[in-house]
Amino acid sequence: MPHPISPRLPAGVLCLAAFLSACGGGAETPAPTLGVSLTAPASANQVFTLQQPIAVSARITVDGASAPDGTAVNFSTPAGSFAPASALTRSGTASTTLTGATAGRQTLTASATLPGVTGSATQTLYLRQPPAPLEILVPAYFYPSAGGSDWDRLSASALAHPGLKLTAILNPANGIFSSTEPRYLQAAQDFVGAGGRLLGYVYTRYGTGARSVSDIKANIDRYLDLYGRGLISGIFLDEMAANAASLGFYQEIYNHIKSRDASLRVLGNPGTVPTEGYAGVADALVTFEGTGADYAGYDPRQTGDWLYARVNSTQAMLVHNAMTCQAMQAAVATAATPLANAGLVYATDRVFDYATQTGNPWATLPSYWTQLLATVAAVNQGQALPACP
Repeated sequence: MPHPISPRLPAGVLCLAAFLSACGGGAETPAPTLGVSLTAPASANQVFTLQQPIAVSARITVDGASAPDGTAVNFSTPAGSFAPASALTRSGTASTTLTGATAGRQTLTASATLPGVTGSATQTLYLRQPPAPLEILVPAYFYPSAGGSDWDRLSASALAHPGLKLTAILNPANGIFSSTEPRYLQAAQDFVGAGGRLLGYVYTRYGTGARSVSDIKANIDRYLDLYGRGLISGIFLDEMAANAASLGFYQEIYNHIKSRDASLRVLGNPGTVPTEGYAGVADALVTFEGTGADYAGYDPRQTGDWLYARVNSTQAMLVHNAMTCQAMQAAVATAATPLANAGLVYATDRVFDYATQTGNPWATLPSYWTQLLATVAAVNQGQALPACP
């Protein structure tokens, strides 16, 4: 009679079966060591944009050797969906694509099971909201002198770049005044008439009480009462604290501004990443103020991963000591990365010396002002950066 035909098993399963029974002699086979590691995305590149596909790969090993082809790897995360959710290995690696759906810090998991053993690996990812176009934020702490000034250049730039959002910080008398100064009023009217936006400067002494809430409110009111809501579209709160203990101080100021007009924009400047509660006392925050060299290493994952749940237009950077056009372009390019996630940008070649605490980096526009405008416009349009002179 013909011999019965045994069912044929896939080669990978045969290899695994042989591996597991290799001890012979009836001795109990020790469970293999199953290794699972996420190889993509690389750990150095963890910040991505919602709704953009993310390549994910996992490597599976059995006692250090590649797992048999066809080993199933399951991928999961509360932050989105995988296609496919379960993938099979080839040469020890299984790949899928993640589409993120929830902004902020997230964890993805890869797991595999072979007879007698299960293994898994996790990796942290940060998903940000789709970014808005970059906006230029100018600390315009210079006087609008007659016969031509940087305020005239600002107005001309706003008129020449209607597609570029240009916001300047108006700072007459360090924000303390009881009447309008005619030159500032004319500069404000010209700039807003050209399409620019103005924020009134108010310093707060880091919420220590060195400036009282009542004094700060009075400054805010004078901008709105003397320069008018038609010119002033928001308030820039300088010297903002970053610690939780001062949140009540800034909450009162924020509530006062919004009571005057809920559409007023409140931009706070702690100059660093504050505690998360500051998201509730400002519409946007300057999370970095410093040198171009330091900004190259800016990484909010270390202290402020909550920022990724907020759109880039709520985060600003102010860079000084960027001494060349190329250094400025590097700072703008960094701001536009998912890692930095900044939406309001400014860079200047003017210098502040930290050792001596001297220098005013905001006393004039940078020498490369024209190139800064062109660089931000190019980033917004997805074009190559313009050549520096």
